[in-house]
Amino acid sequence: MANMYYEKDCDLGKLDGKKIAIIGYGSQGHAHALNLKESGCDVCVGLRSGSKNWAAAEEAGLQVKTVAEAAKWGDVVMMLINDEVQAKVYKEDVAPNLESGNALMFAHGFNIHFKQIVPPADVDVLMIAPKGPGHTVRSLYVGGKGVPCLLAVEQNATGKAVDIGLAYAAGIGGARGGVMETTFQDETETDLFGEQAVLCGGVIELMKLGFETLVEAGYAPENAYFECIHEMKLIIDLINKGGIAMCNYSISDTAEYGEYVSGTRVLPYEQTKANMRAVLKDIQDGVFAGKWIAENQTGRTFLNAKRAQMARHPMEVVGAELRKNMLWGDDADPDTAST
Repeated sequence: MANMYYEKDCDLGKLDGKKIAIIGYGSQGHAHALNLKESGCDVCVGLRSGSKNWAAAEEAGLQVKTVAEAAKWGDVVMMLINDEVQAKVYKEDVAPNLESGNALMFAHGFNIHFKQIVPPADVDVLMIAPKGPGHTVRSLYVGGKGVPCLLAVEQNATGKAVDIGLAYAAGIGGARGGVMETTFQDETETDLFGEQAVLCGGVIELMKLGFETLVEAGYAPENAYFECIHEMKLIIDLINKGGIAMCNYSISDTAEYGEYVSGTRVLPYEQTKANMRAVLKDIQDGVFAGKWIAENQTGRTFLNAKRAQMARHPMEVVGAELRKNMLWGDDADPDTAST
């Protein structure tokens, strides 16, 4: 069993007197910065000059500096910008300003595990990785709850990296949900696999194909959207709270019976597992990382084309129209998506 830590195991006081620089103010960045500030920590946000997020961070009551200034100011530097730009920003603005004994932190292990960032030996290198989107990290914290986190230590130069990591997890609310100890390698590989095979690649493709199948059979697109997309959240909320048992308790016996007789028809067990193993092997061997790095070096043509294609898909067009008339139709704030 992995080591698990909770609020009783974390001493937020380990961050007393330490300045925390949050590099980036996107989904994770805004959540970490605001949660830490409201937990009483000394926080600033590091952004590039002219960033569109500069004013938003200041309006939220946060002090903002350039990335280089923030890295120089901070005793703890948390990298929360996109994976694909982290190495460049680190080399240009963060590395020259790190001091011996600083803590360099990440919320995902990609750049450390695949050696895109190689920190000096005299700094702590650790990870606090919330197991949920940043907007959920923020909304659950505000509601008195927290998203569980992973803790990993790659370098423990000061001997205090675990204490700093646990304190940081407590500061963003993660210790309320639990903090699991892991490694950079395990976090990176399982995170990439989960995103590709299940959470994003798998689930979204499953919803899309279900929607298309019903529409092609002559059913109303609106009906197909409700059945194959809208209700996904309702099912996942039940599983999140009480596992498959709570889901199956809450759905009809007809639905549960259908789960058993048709699930493996849609996803044939052996073939699906073989496909998943192939995805995992590409991640473990660095094949996926190489493709993603190359994609960003060559103009992101594949990613941009797929984004445009998805935006035109009927399930997105129909869904946008339906959501306009729902109670939350005028609420475009991702921070409230889990409430």
